[in-house]
Amino acid sequence: MLSRRTVLVLFFCSGVAGLIYQVLWLRRLSLIFGVTVYAASTVLAAFMAGLAVGSVLSGWVLRRGFSPLVAFAIAEVLVGVTGLASPFLLDATASIYAVLHAVAPDSLGALTLARLICSFVILAVPTAMMGMTLPLLSAALAVPGRSSGSSVSLLYAVNTIGAVSGTLLTGLILIPAIGIQRAFLLAAALNILVGVAALRIGRRAPSHADTPEDAAPPAGPAPPASRPFRVLWLVVILSGFASLGLEIVWFRLMLQFVVATSEAFTAMLATVLGGIAIGGLIAARILRQPADRVASLAAVQALTGIAAVGGMTLLMWTVARDWNTMGLWPAVLIAILPSSILMGIGFPLALGIAARPSGDALDRSEVGRRVGMLYAMNVTGAIVGSLAAGFVLLPLLGSVQALIFLAAIFVASGLWLVATTTASKRHWASLAALALVFALVARVMPDPFKVAIDRRYGDVLIEYWRDEGAQTAVSVRASRLQHVLYIDGLHQANDQPAMVTLHRAIGHLPMVLHGSAEDVLVVGLGGGATPGAVSQYPAARVQVVELSDGVRRAASFFAHVNYDLLNQPNVNVRIDDGRNFLALTERRFDVITADIIQPGHAGAGHVYAREYFALVRRALKPGGVVLQWIGHRPSVEYKLIMRTFLDVFPEATLWYDANFMVGALKPLTIDPSTLDRLRQHPRTREALDSVGLTSFEVLRSRYTAGPDEMRAFVGAGPILTDDRPLVEYHHWLPPADRQAPLDLSQLKGDVTRIIRSKGGSER
Repeated sequence: MLSRRTVLVLFFCSGVAGLIYQVLWLRRLSLIFGVTVYAASTVLAAFMAGLAVGSVLSGWVLRRGFSPLVAFAIAEVLVGVTGLASPFLLDATASIYAVLHAVAPDSLGALTLARLICSFVILAVPTAMMGMTLPLLSAALAVPGRSSGSSVSLLYAVNTIGAVSGTLLTGLILIPAIGIQRAFLLAAALNILVGVAALRIGRRAPSHADTPEDAAPPAGPAPPASRPFRVLWLVVILSGFASLGLEIVWFRLMLQFVVATSEAFTAMLATVLGGIAIGGLIAARILRQPADRVASLAAVQALTGIAAVGGMTLLMWTVARDWNTMGLWPAVLIAILPSSILMGIGFPLALGIAARPSGDALDRSEVGRRVGMLYAMNVTGAIVGSLAAGFVLLPLLGSVQALIFLAAIFVASGLWLVATTTASKRHWASLAALALVFALVARVMPDPFKVAIDRRYGDVLIEYWRDEGAQTAVSVRASRLQHVLYIDGLHQANDQPAMVTLHRAIGHLPMVLHGSAEDVLVVGLGGGATPGAVSQYPAARVQVVELSDGVRRAASFFAHVNYDLLNQPNVNVRIDDGRNFLALTERRFDVITADIIQPGHAGAGHVYAREYFALVRRALKPGGVVLQWIGHRPSVEYKLIMRTFLDVFPEATLWYDANFMVGALKPLTIDPSTLDRLRQHPRTREALDSVGLTSFEVLRSRYTAGPDEMRAFVGAGPILTDDRPLVEYHHWLPPADRQAPLDLSQLKGDVTRIIRSKGGSER
């Protein structure tokens, strides 16, 4: 007899492996396509498309009389084998995408299509096999003549619990502990073990599909779907659309209250999946009761919409009253968990309705086919939702109205379900009351951006501007003391003298050290002080690469400190991912510098890894100079960044009280006459005076150390790579190391070793 407990354990492990893959694939593909919301949306759509194909394919497999558990075993092994091969295929994808990008570098439509095709080709087999697993195991546990709804719901919940475990395991432990490559190996091994175990069990266990009275015909079309089953199609499509859209909108809104770290995104995804798992367990209990399942599903759909707007409203209510709810876990649990639980109830209820016999008993093949069809419909909606949220809803409506719109879809689907399946006045009255509650809550929902501002600024706020595009939510908040630029709730820049001087120095120092730079790349715009400083050199052609168009528009609010950057004729701002630009461009630059990016923020590991610095080195002209801000931070993080930079630029030097690393293709030398020459131009002289670079003596005083001193300071140890971005996952570092103070007293060098004499030799 087939043990249901054994099947649940296998499906739990399958869920763990599945989310390990998803997290790893999204991270690896973001390196190829960039970290724009368009890239993320298309990659996610390709992932979901594979699941939908697999869901439909499962019905074809079952109709041909295959044992469901044996078919599941084969699918798991195939996931493991193709998952193990996926890192190598991803590397090949990078080359293909580079060719496609070269053909149409500025066409969003063409690049989106290229991303979708490349992602789907790589992920097609493993994701299709993943999509088959739920319908196959639903068929394996089905008992002819009985409702399979409870078993299907339990399978769904257990698999989602595994997904939660995989998310937390990957986001908090595997990537920093063993790296992405070994995490792929672990997930593949888990899939193959599950497949082997299922194959052994499947061969021993009796299968109803093999008995004459229950065997499905080996070929022929599937029987027509009943009307109640067809009614569910639209409900699950709308649910999939709204669910994926809500995830993207939630992530945007929550960044106003929590810091955008990798841990934050892991917590948000885990909360969504955890709520779905809890909901699946609740649905399993509901399906064992003799309730009106259609009415229950309609009510759950309406309640999901109410919870989506109500949870966010509740969070803002607590924040406005100074409750301690802006911490990561309190915020996500209040805003996201209630509606996630209801989502987790809704879809299993729909599956339970589909798997319940009506008239003629459903055999295993028909149970699997119905589950697969509804799962495919749900995933199809999710594909459209992921694309619509990134490309349409956020740019067109903004996150607040997008949240209300998506929540309204849940309410509307509940009303439509009642309208098409029942004439009960009691059901109509209940759904109408829920719709009224939704309308009232949505109407009084405050602006989360404004709530977050009031919490930080109180009554000193005198001006506020917000630009919410597809990529980021950008705001400029003016108090009586300063203008502040925030990107997704994180402080990015302000117009205080100390910060303006720091950002300008990031532009001036490499320009002075090079002496005659013409082509300059600045990665990141921020408030514009860095590229603005570079623009004050008349011979310089400044290329700025900024991820968010909202940041470009916000730069006008800082025109008083960025030299009115946007109206400078020698400045071009390109909206793109900086690392992606470096990987694909054929241009070469005399100077490359970058806006300050905090290493602990989500995705920052991409611009502190050895691979990123190698791209920067490749983009330098002979004699080129690169400046990398490092900042004073805990000793272990500081040394990791410096050790990585030295690995790519072994002749690096350190400047400005050990805050700036300067790399070059050959040992750096400085000419005492260069600064005087640059200062001959009035505009450049005034700009240099603003940061105190008034003479060569001042410049040489900014020198901290050379490559020998830097290597002795950092010693031997690990470096940052795409495979193990340890600084981004700083929570993994030992607490004692994370908190160790930075002692720079021994990091001193002799600047005279790099000064060029008048005769051209070095002193």
